[in-house]
Amino acid sequence: MAFIDLNSDVGESFGNWTMGDDAAIFRSVSSANVACGFHAGDPSTIAGTCREAVAAGISIGAHVGYRDLAGFGRRFLDCSPTELADDVLYQLGALEAIARAAGGRIRYVKPHGALYNTIVTHEVQAKAVVDAVMAFGGDLPLLLLPGSVALAAAESAGLRGVAEAFADRAYNPDGTLVSRRERGAVLHDEDVVAANMVRLATEGTIIARDGSTIRTSAESICLHGDTDGAVSMAAAVRRELEAAGVGIRSFA
Repeated sequence: MAFIDLNSDVGESFGNWTMGDDAAIFRSVSSANVACGFHAGDPSTIAGTCREAVAAGISIGAHVGYRDLAGFGRRFLDCSPTELADDVLYQLGALEAIARAAGGRIRYVKPHGALYNTIVTHEVQAKAVVDAVMAFGGDLPLLLLPGSVALAAAESAGLRGVAEAFADRAYNPDGTLVSRRERGAVLHDEDVVAANMVRLATEGTIIARDGSTIRTSAESICLHGDTDGAVSMAAAVRRELEAAGVGIRSFA
């Protein structure tokens, strides 16, 4: 039986502001990308999310991002590699402490938002992220876009690079994600999304926004928790994958 991981961005509420329905998403996914407080999340939200993930038997990943609460981590920051590495290491340490208190631990790292997209091509920042993970210690896998310089940097450093696909995002013909500034960047038709992810898992292809076919391989599929209809979409993707004979299992 073939297997694939389903991951979701969680723990992104802040104070009285609620983002997504993490508990409901946990019924469908196998990995939780937990915000570390720099792009979203406060200590109590993060702790509660870790406790829910542990109770659900879901792998906890560190969703590290730029220090940009106001912009939800979706704005590029031209920081020095030392500053960026220190920021990522800080986030890893904070989440590890909270996860351990909840009975879990960090199993992998996934950059968030603008940082994730930047290190597809930005070699200096990609190295800074890898350096931070190496400084943290252990052998944490890095969840990244296929073909990115960050994926190559991680593997060169001896870390496991895990390629992922995005269920609810539109793709350009070159395999990059359509910018959120563009119309149609986020997909909402769960039937189309589920069919595309079954195609990915069984054939290794994704349909780009221009109708062309992209050949890619991924060990994990991301379902954003803040997308409208995220809970229903996650359930549909899992249901259709399992119907196609693909099991759901965390890569970590």
